[in-house]
Amino acid sequence: MHEPIIKGNMITIPSSLEYLTNIDDFIEGILRGYEVDESIIADIAISVSELVNNSVSHGNKLDSSKTVSVSISQKNSDVEIVITDQGQGFDPQTISNPLDEVNLLKDTGRGIFIVNALMDTVDVKTTESGTTTTITKSIV
Repeated sequence: MHEPIIKGNMITIPSSLEYLTNIDDFIEGILRGYEVDESIIADIAISVSELVNNSVSHGNKLDSSKTVSVSISQKNSDVEIVITDQGQGFDPQTISNPLDEVNLLKDTGRGIFIVNALMDTVDVKTTESGTTTTITKSIV
């Protein structure tokens, strides 16, 4: 696969950061179709971008033979987004707190912290075939 594949409310990209704008455009377009407020769209777009970046870079380790999929659905007054990669996963409990003094000047390590701050729920599940992160946000 060399280009994003869109099927309904799901987009699948090769593990390359060059496709992040495709993900942003896809998610923002669907959210605008749901008539979501622009500030909520921004929160969701930032969160999805962080998670996809992590999936491509850390999960799939920029292996272009692997993919990242993002699906989005509206469930009552919430939007649910599921990001799936083919990496070996991680334990979110082991991530250092970016607010600790020793971490304040680091260039990385804030993505999950940001996502937790912006989303209503964040759930990470790791299996032998990859990692699935599900985030939800109220859109009313």
